[in-house]
Amino acid sequence: MLVICCPYCGPRPELEFSYGHEAHIARPADPSLLNDQEWAEFLYIRTNPRGVHAERWRHIHGCGRFLNVLRDTASDQILQTYETGTTRPATQRGEAAR
Repeated sequence: MLVICCPYCGPRPELEFSYGHEAHIARPADPSLLNDQEWAEFLYIRTNPRGVHAERWRHIHGCGRFLNVLRDTASDQILQTYETGTTRPATQRGEAAR
């Protein structure tokens, strides 16, 4: 079982969390201006990298807040967690912040 360190509650088992989506996705300023193709791309098209990926999770069985998680998709290892609304940190593997 993975242990995820909630930035608000501390370390908790992954069963308390729910995956949200890719982190750091900019929301459209005025969604009514998007055509069907642009709206579909915003809702459904996401990157699917092998390696370090920034994800949004929610601590549903704890504080209920959203948090960002840097997770290595190849090993399923949680590298770091951080509060939403903050800049993505660099990883311990020398990867630059994006």
